[in-house]
Amino acid sequence: MPGTDASHSPGPRRPLRGGGRTAVVSGASSGIGAATAARLVEEGFDVVVGARRIDRLTALASSIGARAVPLDVTDPASVEAFAAALDRVDVLVNNAGGAFDARPVADADLDSWSRSYDVNVLGTVRLTKALLPALRASGSGDVVFVSSTAALTSYEGGASYTSAKHGVHTLAETLRLELNGEPVRVIEIAPGMVRTEEFSLNRLGSPDAADAVYRGVREPLVAEDIADCIAWTVTRPHHVNIDLMVVRPLAQAAAHKVARES
Repeated sequence: MPGTDASHSPGPRRPLRGGGRTAVVSGASSGIGAATAARLVEEGFDVVVGARRIDRLTALASSIGARAVPLDVTDPASVEAFAAALDRVDVLVNNAGGAFDARPVADADLDSWSRSYDVNVLGTVRLTKALLPALRASGSGDVVFVSSTAALTSYEGGASYTSAKHGVHTLAETLRLELNGEPVRVIEIAPGMVRTEEFSLNRLGSPDAADAVYRGVREPLVAEDIADCIAWTVTRPHHVNIDLMVVRPLAQAAAHKVARES
C-alpha cells in the first residue's frame, strides 16, 4: 500500500519461552493446579508450587522437578512467608479456590459464604498483592486468574460460588485497568465443566452426588485441558494479552445446557 514501509514492520514475534522464568502456582496440591505446575515445568519454567497440604505438595514437586513452599492463601502470615521465600516471580497462576455448598440463598450457610470469599477472592487478592512487586520487577510479568464460567453467569443453588467467582472476574478486569502501561499482563481463564478428583466432592459432600454431575457427559474437560490453556496464554509474545478465555467441553453449551447420553 502507498505510504507504508515494510522495512519498519516488526514482523511476527516469537513465543515467550519458559526458560529462565519462574512461575508460581497456588492451590497446586491437586487438580488444575497440579496439572498446570507439571505443564509449566515441561515448558521450561522454574516452577514453585504452593498449597496447604504440604505432603501432597512435596510429592508433586519431587515428581515433576518443582519447588514446594507451604501456602495458605487465607492466612496473611503464610502469604507473607511464601512471598519472602521467592527470589523471582515472572508468572503467578492464582488457582487456589473452590466451591463449598450448593444451597439456595434462602438456606444460605453464611460460614460457607465466608469461606468461599476468603479462599476465592480475599486469598487471591492477598497473594497477588504480595507478589506484584516481583512481577513488575520481572519486566514481563503475567498474572493468571483461574475463575470459572460461574464468574460470567449465575445459576440456582450456586450463589456462594458464583458470587465469589464474579468477584474474581471483577478483580482481574480492575487489575488490568490499573496496570495499563506497565509490563504485566492480566489473564483470566474461565473453565466450564472440568472433572477433577475433588471439586464436586468438596461442594456436594458425597461421591455419588459428585459423580452425578458428570453422568452421561461425553468427555468432560480434565485438569490437563485447562493446564494446556494456561501454558498457551503465558507463552504468547508478551505484547499479546489473552484477556479472557472461556473453556468448556463440547458437550456443554452453557451452564444450563449439557448434552447427556442415556
